[in-house]
Amino acid sequence: MGICGTGLVIVATALTVQSQTAPVLTIAPLGTNQFSITVTNGVSTVSYDVLWTPVLGNPNYPWTWVAAGSTGQTNFMLNMSISQTGFFEALLDTNSIPLWEAANPNNQSVGILTVFIDSPTNGAVIQ
Repeated sequence: MGICGTGLVIVATALTVQSQTAPVLTIAPLGTNQFSITVTNGVSTVSYDVLWTPVLGNPNYPWTWVAAGSTGQTNFMLNMSISQTGFFEALLDTNSIPLWEAANPNNQSVGILTVFIDSPTNGAVIQ
């Protein structure tokens, strides 16, 4: 009983600490197609990117980038005139490279996308 009780206390403590520090996304309408999105309990030393999708879990409607935050930014004002409905998520940007510049947005350890053109080298214009 003592080990089980200690385990429950550790789990309860971990859940309490996690719930106090876990960021939460709040969304409030500001008028026609305008939304305020706030990351509460956000970390001030990182940046967040906001993504949107009209349908959850459908590969025909992938998450799309709608805003890239700067370091410490937790408030976003969005004009979503493209749709009246949808879902938002905030992605913690751990390497300060905006998702649209990332070599792989799903794996931030890859880094920034770099493109090298080896040919043509004669100064020709590529279209």
